[in-house]
Amino acid sequence: MRPQLAPPKILNEETTNEDLSWEVEAVLSWHDEDAKAAIATLLQDCRHLRQQLALAEGAMSRGITRGWRPSFDRLLSDRRPLDKQ
Repeated sequence: MRPQLAPPKILNEETTNEDLSWEVEAVLSWHDEDAKAAIATLLQDCRHLRQQLALAEGAMSRGITRGWRPSFDRLLSDRRPLDKQ
């Protein structure tokens, strides 16, 4: 069973980068430093979550969400690269 990573606490940008760095190291460690295996696992996780999101979108009514619809992709403005040290 893979380790469950807690979502990062967004207190400030430095904390977020530290949490993200820790998560990257945890994923690589889990895969014995094999970056290709880590990427493959993360892509499989993304595929699974997209399928779950599609199922949830089909099951929920417009009245419950008041017109909100889930997004399958993040906005470009939400993507911040990991700072290299």
